[in-house]
Amino acid sequence: MSFSQAVVSVFSQYATFSGRARRSEYWYFTLFNILVTIVLNIVGNALPILSWLSVLYGIAAIVPGLAVCFRRLHDTGRSGAFVLLALIPLIGGLVLLIWYCQDSMPGVNQYGPCPKD
Repeated sequence: MSFSQAVVSVFSQYATFSGRARRSEYWYFTLFNILVTIVLNIVGNALPILSWLSVLYGIAAIVPGLAVCFRRLHDTGRSGAFVLLALIPLIGGLVLLIWYCQDSMPGVNQYGPCPKD
């Protein structure tokens, strides 16, 4: 999945918490979020009247970001509820990072068919 396909896929499945998401879809969307945030912060610092754009994008990206996290965990065979591990300082985020980096579970699992097939 290419960068643009991943971003379009995540935003087109804005609030879809079911199904599975490939590693590339998750990481390209994460990269997109980082780049957009950096650009909007630079614009906000250069033109303080536009500093609200960064906040607006952050609010708009919460739901698709959570949805792709859920789908990524589903792809590794885990419940999306494990995203709550992020609330545990340091260890929770590290465990999630490892899981997000793991390869897809081959074949069909309880969350649907493998997106690689």
